[in-house]
Amino acid sequence: MAAIAAVMVLLLALGGGGLLVVVAGILGLVICAAGIWWFVARCGPVRLLGAFVALAAPVGVLVFYARSGLWLIALISSLLWAAAVTCGRAALHRARPPRSQRPTRARRPKRAVLIMNPKSGGGKVGRFGLVERAERLGARVILLDPSAPVDVGELAREAVADGADLLGVAGGDGTQALVAAVAAEHGLPFLVISAGTRHHFAMDLGLDRADPAHCLDALTDGEEVRVDLGDVSGRPFVNTVSFGVYADIVQSPEYRDDKTGTALKLMPDLLAREGARRLDARVDGTRLADQQALLISNNPYASPDELSGGGRRPVLDSGELGVIGIRVENAAQAAELALWGSQALGLTVTTTRWVEVATGGPHLPMTVGGEEAQIPVAVDGEALSLRTTVVCSVRPRALRVLLPRDRPGGPPPATPVDWRRLLALACGPAERTASGESRT
Repeated sequence: MAAIAAVMVLLLALGGGGLLVVVAGILGLVICAAGIWWFVARCGPVRLLGAFVALAAPVGVLVFYARSGLWLIALISSLLWAAAVTCGRAALHRARPPRSQRPTRARRPKRAVLIMNPKSGGGKVGRFGLVERAERLGARVILLDPSAPVDVGELAREAVADGADLLGVAGGDGTQALVAAVAAEHGLPFLVISAGTRHHFAMDLGLDRADPAHCLDALTDGEEVRVDLGDVSGRPFVNTVSFGVYADIVQSPEYRDDKTGTALKLMPDLLAREGARRLDARVDGTRLADQQALLISNNPYASPDELSGGGRRPVLDSGELGVIGIRVENAAQAAELALWGSQALGLTVTTTRWVEVATGGPHLPMTVGGEEAQIPVAVDGEALSLRTTVVCSVRPRALRVLLPRDRPGGPPPATPVDWRRLLALACGPAERTASGESRT
């Protein structure tokens, strides 16, 4: 009803400028997207011009609405569209099937071994007293020395050989994945302690990222779920594997100290320079050619629109990888992406169980000096180089994760608005819930 009302407001105001409201809004969006493209893909004066255009376009639209007396029509229509999207997401969220993962009561571990990185998350291990709390609960703690890097996977294997019946990590997602693979290999439960900087894996498990000490409650009062584990050419990952622009940027030594500055410095060469690296991917027999960026996730995100803002995965045990491919060569394609989102030709969003990634472009050799070429890869945010062709796959429900029974969870992931599904829900017969109650 809100969507229909938004359209009716514009139609009824057609003589008074309803069409101008739509045209000005679309034109402002297109110009803003073009400005953003010039800002990220060009240097010097063109970059400054792009920044100015990107900021001036929405301001210009608002000024036009105000000076032409169309601001009230635009405001009412915008509010109705916002209401339509909000209600639609709520309806579709309730219409989705419940999570397939069902927690089971877990036995209390007798010989838990926890590996902790004291520098992770800006020093959360020390700030929250994780070592002392874990030891009081009977766990053995292996505290890493940041000045002497070690193979955490090998530490985990040694712990298993010494009789550990649970492995856990207080650290970033990359460290989590390496130890999780050892736990999965030996069929042991794995404890996630949310001491990383962002820690998407912990968020999607519903853990409290603000208080990692709360995760240790699982040692005495826990429950267990089974989740999938990703694999990229033999290396495990729990969140994402990135190829292309982002992977090239994180390879830079300056990236850790100045993420934004390094990205702005490198992106023009990576996006628009002639001969810049491109990627070819094969997804279930379908070829994605000359992609600028590929993101492979362990279970798909709810919406590609959320990735830049800390998006979430609705489930972690679907047995599928999420695949997002991006190919934007110029300002026109950037505008198309802004207008059509996931329906744009430059954006591919799909799911699969297996992905093959190689360097794209017929002029680029598959071998260098008689050896296979390597491409930059960011695995759970860590910079690596892997030999092509890189294969990503998923191991369904391979990992047993121990969770505290009392955990805060997180905000539900934003549901993409599917207008066909909404129409079917609004106009179709009542559905039956699992308990047998009717629901429209």
